[in-house]
Amino acid sequence: MSKVIRSVRRKASAVTIDEVAAHAGVSPMTVSRVINGNAGVREATREKVARSVNALGYRPNLAASALAAAQQTSIALIYTNPSASYLAELLVGTMRGSARAAAQLMIASWDSLDGKGRRNAARQLAATVSGVILPSPLCESKAIVSEFANAGVAVLSIGSGRFSDIVSCVRIDEHRASYEMVRHLIAKGHTRIGYIKGDPSHAATSLRWQGYRDALHDAGISYDEKLVQPGYFTYRSGLGAAENLLTARRPPTAIFASNDDMAAAVVSVAHRRGLDVPGDLSVVGFDDTSAATMVWPELTTIHQPVAAMADAAIDILLREIRRPQHATRVIVNHVVPHQLIQRSSVANAVVT
Repeated sequence: MSKVIRSVRRKASAVTIDEVAAHAGVSPMTVSRVINGNAGVREATREKVARSVNALGYRPNLAASALAAAQQTSIALIYTNPSASYLAELLVGTMRGSARAAAQLMIASWDSLDGKGRRNAARQLAATVSGVILPSPLCESKAIVSEFANAGVAVLSIGSGRFSDIVSCVRIDEHRASYEMVRHLIAKGHTRIGYIKGDPSHAATSLRWQGYRDALHDAGISYDEKLVQPGYFTYRSGLGAAENLLTARRPPTAIFASNDDMAAAVVSVAHRRGLDVPGDLSVVGFDDTSAATMVWPELTTIHQPVAAMADAAIDILLREIRRPQHATRVIVNHVVPHQLIQRSSVANAVVT
């Protein structure tokens, strides 16, 4: 008896989707659509396929199905972000999300391309992928977004302060987060608060700067342009900005750098100049990347859950890619909660 059972099991496992299709009198594609629960199949056809599956003892190869889905759904993550720590978080999230969703992930850097080169790259990539994730500042380029959208490729922006009515996005409230950080410093008694801007090509840069200005205004503190320095989200730009702020005739008692890389640079300059952080100078950052905890003292910062945002971006993008053709397209504006993380880089202002 045991030999007969093994023989039957071998036969059942060897049944192919083509045999099920022939038995039901439909195409293999129809069988596949029924098995995967896809829309667009009449109920009578579904029942016919189900009867054939049961009659033949067909068992779909789930591993092969997942592989096939991955081969059919390819997503590209394209970046030009200069912050290595932010990029690391972004890559972790997208790789985790794509692996969970059985999607192929392509990663491309466009740092070396000019505007024309990026448009050409977008045109070529649009022929090979189903969707793209564009971090800032790429997602703010109308030319690049149009190249993908015109080719029918789903586009999702991540970490951008500017919400588009044609592109879904995953973001935090940049303005509110910056506002809360400045209010935190003001509550510690700081009124001369230096600020280092981010890359001017990023929409989030202007929102964070505006949050800084609004918090000062609401607290009755005059805006002083001498306390504001340009930056580019890089450690090196943070070094130069910190030198300018700390060599001023009336230096600030606190410095808010608009990302952690630049805030880490501020701490380095302060130490080199013999200043105690936070005794002589409070320093805060933004993003809560690894850079925030690789300096001493560790940075008070805004936690932007970059990896979780990238993971969510994969889900939203795949829903768009895999939606039935007749379904109405939904533009998603997914705002993720941020958090002010207090560490050791902030102290009460010294009254002089």
